[in-house]
Amino acid sequence: MYRRIGIIIIILISFNIGKAQQDSSLLDLLGEEKAPTEYVDATFKGTRIINSQSIENVYKGVLDFRIAHRFGSVNRGMYDLFGLDQASMKLNFDYGITRWLTVGLGRSNVEKTYDGFAKIKLIRQTTTNKMPIGVVVLGGTSISMLKWAQPTRKNYFTSRMSYFGQIVIARKFNESFSLQLMPSIVHYNLIADNTKEQNDHYFLGIALRQKLTKRTSINLEYFYAFNPVVGQTRYNSLSIGFDLETGGHVFQLHFTNSLAMHERGFMSETSESWLKGGIHFGFNISRVFTIKSNH
Repeated sequence: MYRRIGIIIIILISFNIGKAQQDSSLLDLLGEEKAPTEYVDATFKGTRIINSQSIENVYKGVLDFRIAHRFGSVNRGMYDLFGLDQASMKLNFDYGITRWLTVGLGRSNVEKTYDGFAKIKLIRQTTTNKMPIGVVVLGGTSISMLKWAQPTRKNYFTSRMSYFGQIVIARKFNESFSLQLMPSIVHYNLIADNTKEQNDHYFLGIALRQKLTKRTSINLEYFYAFNPVVGQTRYNSLSIGFDLETGGHVFQLHFTNSLAMHERGFMSETSESWLKGGIHFGFNISRVFTIKSNH
């Protein structure tokens, strides 16, 4: 009998020792979970890659003032100094309302367009790869203020408007290489008098960054249109750029076949081809200002 009791005691002791070790392991795991989560930063150098938005948001309380230029196409030849005699410009003001919310306003002389957007960071990539990607959603609108050129149709304010929505999925694979995917939609309120035309147009964008040095990188950006605008010559937007960080500035040089610098324009209204010399040299300059200190 005592032998049986002894065996039962040994079994119980062994069970409790094993349980204590298990609890200790659980506590260790919990301790790891409670440790501060480290997130990946600088997947891209700035909030824009070339034309498109990147996964990055403006910091809370910070204003990002951005000037973008696109010159004429290089196939204009020496008479127009390969496009340098012509220039289009866009001004952007992006502000970080919170760590995860950025809003922005812009004005371009291409079709005298005003645009605005909101950008929400949903998921952040972690250094431990527990979360291997970052995800941002953004949406916005643009309004063309050109003089109305359709006398047979009423000039409603909403007819001038278009909208876009986009999901940004990005991953920083290492200190040198980052990749981003951008499924997108552009909606036109007003379409041409053509039964084949559609209000909604769908795109898939891809962008990558290859870091060269601590302050320089090469970027590539491409948007594929699944249902291009009907009845007009349209090309997929392709851009190649070079980023240079100098103190509080990010200076971006690039070549692109897209003249417009807002989402509707470069995704669905690119009318020139790289193969035909429809290439625009351009640059973006970004300067940040701390409006509200977080301390």
